[in-house]
Amino acid sequence: MSRPRKQDAPKPDPAAEAFAEGMRLVRANRALAAIGFSTCRQENCVMAPRDGLVSVDSDGTLHVHSTRRAEPAAWAWAIAHAIIHLGFGHVRAATGEREQPDRFDVAARCVVVNRFLLGFPIGQTPEDLPASYPDGDEEQLAARWRRDGIPPAYERCGTAGPEPDQVLVPWNTWIGGTPPDWQIAFAHALTRTMATAMDMAGGRRTSMRGGPTRLQPWEKALSWFVSSYPLLGGIAAGITLVADAELARAHHISVAAVDAEAAEIYINPLRRFGDEEWRFVLAHEMLHAALRHGDRCGTRDPYLFNVAADYVINGWLCEMQVGTMPEGLLYDPELKGLSAEEVYDRMAGDLRRMRRLATLRGKGAGDILGGPLGSPPDYVDLDEFYRRGLGHGLDLHQQQERGYLPGGLVEEIRALSHPPLPWDARLARWFDEFVPRPEPVRTYARPARRQAATPDIPRAGRYFPPEEIARCTFGVVLDTSGSMDRTLLGKALGAIASYAEARDVPAARVVFCDAAPHDAGYLPVTEIAGRVRVHGRGGTVLQPGIDLLHRADDFPPGAPVLVITDGYCDVLRVRREHAYLIPQNGRLPFTARGPVFRVR
Repeated sequence: MSRPRKQDAPKPDPAAEAFAEGMRLVRANRALAAIGFSTCRQENCVMAPRDGLVSVDSDGTLHVHSTRRAEPAAWAWAIAHAIIHLGFGHVRAATGEREQPDRFDVAARCVVVNRFLLGFPIGQTPEDLPASYPDGDEEQLAARWRRDGIPPAYERCGTAGPEPDQVLVPWNTWIGGTPPDWQIAFAHALTRTMATAMDMAGGRRTSMRGGPTRLQPWEKALSWFVSSYPLLGGIAAGITLVADAELARAHHISVAAVDAEAAEIYINPLRRFGDEEWRFVLAHEMLHAALRHGDRCGTRDPYLFNVAADYVINGWLCEMQVGTMPEGLLYDPELKGLSAEEVYDRMAGDLRRMRRLATLRGKGAGDILGGPLGSPPDYVDLDEFYRRGLGHGLDLHQQQERGYLPGGLVEEIRALSHPPLPWDARLARWFDEFVPRPEPVRTYARPARRQAATPDIPRAGRYFPPEEIARCTFGVVLDTSGSMDRTLLGKALGAIASYAEARDVPAARVVFCDAAPHDAGYLPVTEIAGRVRVHGRGGTVLQPGIDLLHRADDFPPGAPVLVITDGYCDVLRVRREHAYLIPQNGRLPFTARGPVFRVR
């Protein structure tokens, strides 16, 4: 009896295997896999390209050449090209008869897709395609090429060879339902992918596919801002959440606090809030940082100004309906429309009661921190970061009509878009206004050179009389105590010397002050920064130096005075035009009547 014959194993199909591997590479991309496309690889498919790899129709079907061999990376690029045609709305699904795009539209759309794939690489770009593409959208390119002709390099940039790779067909009504919007699906998929990438960059998850890490409620709230709330999305993308129970306990953080310089929000992870409440808390802290409430405090009480800013921010967030306000936060509808400075002025009459109010950090403690609790990130310009983030967020919010924004918040964001002048530019304006420039006097006692054309006509000469030169000066009262920073001294004295020299000021009266004043007399402006010797390094008493200039007979009564100090000084009374130069984070112990320039 003969044995049954063993069936031969099917021979492998290299073309099918390469196509399957290319499809696997495409589906690994979450943005492309989110589009519900289908594939047709039948041998008798009339819509498959005869001399290409793939074409796509408006039903969302990719028609693939059944026998053509290509590398998996080439298949991945071609399939991604076709799917992006769907995502960009080049082959919209619709019912009824469809008019096919002409060759100009087909070429322009393929160029736009290939340009996108240069920054969104999938697979391997064919070697015969250009390395760069012209600017402009599909309509602009098609209109230009109808007028001037299609450049040969861009005529066959599709995936179907000489044939169009985009085919419009009537929507199959037997499927039922409304035609899908591939463009909206692709936009949502890109948004989700960006939010996931932000979470991975911030360490909030370990995998693009979700990974083993489970997002905490505050992490979900921050991701929501990145993906769904444009106004604060840019700020949220650069903010780091620090959820450490021991850190929160050590620094008495009841719910949350923020440090704008470090771009960190400190969370108490033991507090139990829902997603909506965490959104409110994070939005509250991000607005504190973005609106620079810590820097705007000035000479006001920091805690009371923090409380005033809390009233304003919580009112805005309730109007905007961003999350749900947790119980116990500061909110008063009667303060609607007021700025933080105006609320602070109203609170000044009842300071005792206001000091018992609680911020998100707790009772009697402000949630705007003066310094980071950990190592700060390396930002080049924090003002630019927060200003750009809020400005772009406001533009996106209004373009997408995402909801109501209070007028006071919009005004503050617009004000941030026009930052104040740097301290040295404001100092130059102060010199222009209060330090006079010597004016020459015309006199025939000193005739000028006669012109060659009219040698017989004498002309008046110019000279600077001594009294005019003596009038053009200013005083410098310099704090030389042990707490003064030499960097501050160098920047301030260098700026003063350069502006004085530019205005032809011959000399300035310099007084050094620590425990007692030291009159250096009139110094040439070129020597103020370079060869000034600091005399004392004791305590700081500046008023005697001011009085010395007031009593000096050789100091003009209209000359202004510049006071350079770090703020650790006595209360000053200056009876002439004056200004102060202090460090960026310094604070005077009194209300200044003259301008204050904060040296950075």
